[in-house]
Amino acid sequence: MTQTLQRPTTTGPLAKNSRAVLGDRAFWLLSLVAGLLVLAVLALILFTTVTKAWPAFSESGTSFFTSSSWIPNDPDGPTGPQTAHFGALAFIFGTAVVSVLSLVFAVPISIGIALFLTEIAPRRVRTFSVTVIDLLAAVPSVVFGLWAILVVAPALVPVYDGIRSAVDTVFGPIPVIGDGLTSVFGFPVSSGRSFMTASLILAAMITPIITSITREVFATVPTADKQAALALGATRWEMIRGAVFPHSFGGMVGAVMLGLGRAMGETIAVSLTIGAATQITPNLFASGNALPSIIVQNWNESGGTFQAALIGCGVVLFVVTVIVNFGARTVVRRAEIRMKGAA
Repeated sequence: MTQTLQRPTTTGPLAKNSRAVLGDRAFWLLSLVAGLLVLAVLALILFTTVTKAWPAFSESGTSFFTSSSWIPNDPDGPTGPQTAHFGALAFIFGTAVVSVLSLVFAVPISIGIALFLTEIAPRRVRTFSVTVIDLLAAVPSVVFGLWAILVVAPALVPVYDGIRSAVDTVFGPIPVIGDGLTSVFGFPVSSGRSFMTASLILAAMITPIITSITREVFATVPTADKQAALALGATRWEMIRGAVFPHSFGGMVGAVMLGLGRAMGETIAVSLTIGAATQITPNLFASGNALPSIIVQNWNESGGTFQAALIGCGVVLFVVTVIVNFGARTVVRRAEIRMKGAA
């Protein structure tokens, strides 16, 4: 009696496991390549821009970052030929001021709207409001800039003047806060193009972005956690503070960082509303300039070292953005560890 040998089939559990392992490895490899590609693109951008900006860096040295004197080569200057000198400190200052102020205005409003939409608003109001917010997030920046320079800036001049008068009445000659061009609320420019105007427009631009992301983060909070807090006798605000905010902290910081990146990199709207002054002043109602706006204002007329200096401003903006994002990730990581430890 003879026995017939059977070949092993490839349709059993072993074959399925092999295909699953092969699929996992392929997905892991694809994800690794995608992540390395992003890092390679960022490194290439940094290398290319630094190479193009090196003539300005080598000529100005550390004064490019520490000096506020921005003097392109002008053979017909008022006092004769002027030697070119490029210091971007005033533009770094302007970028920081308008970005931070825009967050100060936008973040509380965005979080409030997101909480209203997720916790209080009826379904019909929520649907309509979400649609409007998404549409506002898609409005081009040039539209915000034109609206600001034609409507908002002239209307804000008397408001700025009223704020200055009220502050002077209350605080008088107190330095920094009181009267004078060097105070925080000093004399406003007649055109209304100032740090404050640029900050308000940036706040209007980033509020829909922060609101949309924060609302989606709040929607991921488990309903059981919120109901448990309410069942224990917590008020609605205590429930939000004890259940919603801890669960959503990382996403909220991510939304704020995305809005900050938009504010720091915004070009047209800031260029139209901040003015064109190269100065470092505490007066929020004065004109200034920022890194993106100085690039767009002078690129077409630039060449040689001047163009390299403008590219250097872009390098500075790139590095500052990366540093801010790494700092935000560190803050989120430490805060989440502290919250888990407290829990």
